[in-house]
Amino acid sequence: MSPPQISGISHVDLSVTDLDASTSWYRDLLGMVDLFGHRNEERGYEVLYMMEPNSGVVMGFEQHDANPGTPFDERRVGLDHLSWSVESREQLDAWLARLDERGIPHSGIAEADMWDVLVFRDPDNVQLEFIYIKPAASSIIES
Repeated sequence: MSPPQISGISHVDLSVTDLDASTSWYRDLLGMVDLFGHRNEERGYEVLYMMEPNSGVVMGFEQHDANPGTPFDERRVGLDHLSWSVESREQLDAWLARLDERGIPHSGIAEADMWDVLVFRDPDNVQLEFIYIKPAASSIIES
């Protein structure tokens, strides 16, 4: 018996050490817009949900009272990195320019046979990337 279908990813929540700093950073870089936020006293956290308007990607940013302020480390179990697709190499080049305009350190664009990728980190050290999947790779994925 096959599993029930999934229609897509609803949202991604990231734990952050400073809710205001992180949401300002994502708002500035990606043009994200605020959707709604709330404080959960019982569980000890505050969250703000935001959406990137072009793709409709929704992200929640949660600041937990019990967070000791340690930066993200992808070597621990959990999230390794978050990747956004771009539709062309020109778009990837435009993101490189945007990161440079904002003084955000990055890897530069790494080129491979199937994709080109640009890696950087958010204020909590979460590894992020923009990736352009080349047409040759798209045909393999679709088959």
